[in-house]
Amino acid sequence: MARPVAPGFACSECGWTGAKWFGRCPECQAWGSIVERGAPTATVAPAAVPESRAARPITAHQADEAAHRPTGIGEFDRVLGGGLVPGATVLLSGEPGVGKSTLLLEVAARAARRGIRVLYVSAEESASQVRLRAERTGALDDELYLAAETDLATVLGQIDAVRPQLLIVDSVQTVSSALSDGAAGQPAQVREVAGTLIRVAKERALPLLLVGHVTKDGSIAGPRLLEHLVDVVLSFDGDRQTALRFVRALKNRFGPTDEAGCFEMTGDGIAEVPDPSGLFLSRATTPVPGTCVTVTIEGRRALPVEVQALVVGTQAPNPRRVVSGVDASRVAMLIAVLEKRCGIKLSTSDVYVSTVGGIRLAEPGADLAIALAIASAAKDLALPRDLAAIGEISLAGEVRPVPGARQRTAEGARLGYRRIVDDGAGTLRTAETLAFSGAQRETVDVPAF
Repeated sequence: MARPVAPGFACSECGWTGAKWFGRCPECQAWGSIVERGAPTATVAPAAVPESRAARPITAHQADEAAHRPTGIGEFDRVLGGGLVPGATVLLSGEPGVGKSTLLLEVAARAARRGIRVLYVSAEESASQVRLRAERTGALDDELYLAAETDLATVLGQIDAVRPQLLIVDSVQTVSSALSDGAAGQPAQVREVAGTLIRVAKERALPLLLVGHVTKDGSIAGPRLLEHLVDVVLSFDGDRQTALRFVRALKNRFGPTDEAGCFEMTGDGIAEVPDPSGLFLSRATTPVPGTCVTVTIEGRRALPVEVQALVVGTQAPNPRRVVSGVDASRVAMLIAVLEKRCGIKLSTSDVYVSTVGGIRLAEPGADLAIALAIASAAKDLALPRDLAAIGEISLAGEVRPVPGARQRTAEGARLGYRRIVDDGAGTLRTAETLAFSGAQRETVDVPAF
């Protein structure tokens, strides 16, 4: 005889159990996820399986059912693995104002021009606001249907009436269902709305693009179940101070998860950047002290990035360490290694380090370029223009290898960097000697009065 379940409450998100009800789970901090447990449940009886849905050997299934269909935007297709798959659900997340709606409106317009009927459901903006953006970006087409709805039942009615071949919902956190309690955006509402839309997409082999909000820490808002339900999770990010945007795949059941697409926000909308190699390099024609080029990996793409440093003497007891586009703690470590292992005195100088073009270097493969840029600024010696530095630096002053070294070297050679300083140097002191073998002092023309 089965033991009766003790009365109490449990979290539907993480499984936490307790004797009291809480509005917020003490374990996973999810709101509205505590439900009463121990209620009697009916036993599920086995159901008859129709012949059309009977299990078959995996070799009997056709792979054509998961074929990619290009969207017409090369950088977006690169991240998706070739395009959209019928019946697949794609969740696009990003900070407010980064350009999620603009990107998906461009995807919708490209599909409509190819004769694909698209239904764009805007739950955040009115139809007139979306129409104004479409006029500005040139996204007007008769095959692009627009509806401003926030009720799930009405959205399903629009799908039945339009019978689209591509569905876009902006956003999943602003659509609500009458079958679920709470306001739009609550975990229960997001779960109900997303589950219903995904079920409809699977039944009709309809590609579905969902826009998702993010929290203050950058994670996707709503229950964690949302990311498990969808097939593809994309992150759309970029610095608001620059026009550059990156789309990265965090999850992809139909393609790679290490790809990145590059876009640029313009006055006419969003434009793809198929070859961003020159976006992160300065336009100086002569070598300048304090600059060094590295080759970083974004997805499967190698990108040259210029690191700039400025070293200025100071009388302050605590010299300043100001960075932009690089990790501050990593720069502080490299300054300590330069002073200890290479004898470059920086404890009485302010050090400023920045990248060109607004890109952020988070990988350790840029350590050597940052160290050489600081050393170049401290010595007032300009590194040769055909030199690139690739490598991670340890506290012992060792230059360590980084992933994708062959791809980085090949990309650097393609762009004219014939001298590559990497882990072959062994130590930072040796790498510094090799780098400065062709260095020259900056000559400043002083106008005569």
